[in-house]
Amino acid sequence: MNLRPALLPALGVFAAAARHQNFAHAAEELHLTASAVSHHIRKLESLLGVALFQRHARGVKLTQEGRQLADAATAALTDIEGVAANLRHTDGVSVLRVTTLHSLAYCWLVPRLPRFTALHPHIRLQLDTGIALTRFDEGGPDLGIRHGPGQWQGLTAHHLMDDELFPVASPGLPGVEAVKTPRDIARLPLVTDLALQGWRDWFRAAGVRGLHLPEMHSFSDSTDVMRASVYGVGAALARKVIAQPYLQRYELVRLPGPSLKARFAYYVVHPSHRAPRPAALAFIEWLKAEADDERTPLPPIPADLLGR
Repeated sequence: MNLRPALLPALGVFAAAARHQNFAHAAEELHLTASAVSHHIRKLESLLGVALFQRHARGVKLTQEGRQLADAATAALTDIEGVAANLRHTDGVSVLRVTTLHSLAYCWLVPRLPRFTALHPHIRLQLDTGIALTRFDEGGPDLGIRHGPGQWQGLTAHHLMDDELFPVASPGLPGVEAVKTPRDIARLPLVTDLALQGWRDWFRAAGVRGLHLPEMHSFSDSTDVMRASVYGVGAALARKVIAQPYLQRYELVRLPGPSLKARFAYYVVHPSHRAPRPAALAFIEWLKAEADDERTPLPPIPADLLGR
């Protein structure tokens, strides 16, 4: 069957609708109205002479014929995206877009990137940081590094590393030298972030009962918590992955008490509906290898300072 060029846009709309199995969500991704998405789907169904979706009060569901077309359309669009990416970078340079948390980028990822760029000089990274969960729409990021349960709708997740929580403070924080037990930590000023696990969970795991914790200094970003602790605002409950460079530089010291296993872990994710490009696959494999090294690389001391 000859698909007229005018109907090719309908295939793109159908692929988005099939991926979401929701016309409203497809419309949001494509910057169309839900009625426009429905119009494109009905046009395609009329041409093919089959129903592509079962429509019911709670939404839509792909028919068997719709699933066959969705698989073919997704594969074709993925191939086109790969060719288009190669055509855009005829000089041999490939751009890789990655989204992640600011805390992980600042404390763990960026210090390691020279090793990646040395291995892959033809890849240019575009790193976007933020707290919000980025949507992987067409034209969006190739990969994301997320801290969470490991399951996100529409995404394939690869486990990178687990994490744990323990208390830290600046060695210059007043009163820190008197801390000998976990209960002693409660006498220090405390700083916290917006994570689900916090000081109360840690004190409970440390066997400390009957505490009335005072009001804490609160920050929305884990990086700010670490920096506040470095400057002596208070003791922080740190994630191991984030705290490592501060501990290596002795800007923070670990306080007495156990490690509390974090409920969430770090994962690298990508859209399930399209295969990762070679640059993305290279970055995933490199991330997995780096996750096995618990120490964060520190910048070397400049040669002109070594003799001072």
